[in-house]
Amino acid sequence: MVRRVVVALLVPVTWSPPGVDPGAWRAALAEDVVDLLARLAEATPAIAATPADKALAEEIAWPGTVVYEVATATIRPVLEAAARDGFDQAAVIAADAPDVPGMLLGKLLRPLERKAVAVAPGLGVAAQLPPPEWLTDHDMDGATPMALRRTAPQPSDVESTPEWRRLRGPADLATLDPALEGWENTRALLGG
Repeated sequence: MVRRVVVALLVPVTWSPPGVDPGAWRAALAEDVVDLLARLAEATPAIAATPADKALAEEIAWPGTVVYEVATATIRPVLEAAARDGFDQAAVIAADAPDVPGMLLGKLLRPLERKAVAVAPGLGVAAQLPPPEWLTDHDMDGATPMALRRTAPQPSDVESTPEWRRLRGPADLATLDPALEGWENTRALLGG
């Protein structure tokens, strides 16, 4: 049986809606992502955080959730931590996409049956573990299909999956879909 982990990476959040405390905003976004991961059937949920964000990670973690402490909020250190934990596959997703559908996480992991790496632009990266040597480190914004293919032995080693947006600025609020389930903490801060 393939052991999979999906890790919410606490990424910097540089804005919050008017009247919303930036710390509470960041915590709500991340908690919604972690709540989604906790409900996944075929993957173990985890959180990755830099030392500065470790307290937030522990605050939003479900009981028993692994919290990886990483030196930088980038992808490769998280994949390496998951490999040390004995996982066969890992997905790293940004913790500022509170309404991401769980189905997209499955689409990010599915290509790993035949590809070394998969990327969902704007959302995250998945890889066979240990991560391939050619997979250079990227932050979430830099992890595009083109960037990852640049160092791959063959461009076809990297599969592109459906993209998803993150809440990185005021314009992104309009993209939230009230019909999607989840993102209760973010909804509550936005007034229901």
